[in-house]
Amino acid sequence: MNLCIVIPCYNEANRIPLSDFDKFLKSNLDATLYFVNDGSSDKTQELLLNFKEKHSSNIEVIQLSKNLGKGNAVRQGMQRALKNKDHDVFAFLDADLSTSLEECSQLSKLIQNKTSFVFGSRIKKMDNTIKRKWFRFLIGRMIATAISNALQLAVYDTQCGCKLFSRKTAELAFERAFISSWLFDVEVFFRLKNHFGIANFKAISSEVPLKNWKDQGDSKIKWTYGFKMWFDLLKIKREYP
Repeated sequence: MNLCIVIPCYNEANRIPLSDFDKFLKSNLDATLYFVNDGSSDKTQELLLNFKEKHSSNIEVIQLSKNLGKGNAVRQGMQRALKNKDHDVFAFLDADLSTSLEECSQLSKLIQNKTSFVFGSRIKKMDNTIKRKWFRFLIGRMIATAISNALQLAVYDTQCGCKLFSRKTAELAFERAFISSWLFDVEVFFRLKNHFGIANFKAISSEVPLKNWKDQGDSKIKWTYGFKMWFDLLKIKREYP
């Protein structure tokens, strides 16, 4: 599988773990990383361009002139990646690597035959390590339950920042701009569900509990968005009846 991973970046100069990206690329020569600098005001662009010089054939850096928000930054990266016909599997990850590149690579092997949409899930079990602040867990479960009800699908975790697509599902999921910067994951689910129908969507999808996930802190989401989020969810539900 020829894997490409889109990484949205907004003011990440002081926290992006480039050593982890470097280690991954040295052992995964067929992978390509698409860094999308989402109108950062710090030295993110300079840092990414310098890093690209070390892995010129495995890194693309996309500079956005203004901040579009995470969802549309991911979409810009996906649109660029889809132009490369060598890519088979398309993924996106958070720049802080809460989900590791190695685990994303392992999940990419599930994209085959009938499975064309795979997403990580932060389900805490005996045999995995999920480190999440308790208050974020509680708020997250409330939000996840509301989203699951809106989707009419028993999805445990729509908001985990690790999702993988076949070429066809990526084209469907990212064909147009998103309504919400932070709930764009929910729009992805709605778009695919509406296209395939509930039964077929379930058949092509796989929710996989992650082996490791760590809350890196310093969330870019303002606490005030907690109020606006419910209006975003309502708008999304109306957009995709």
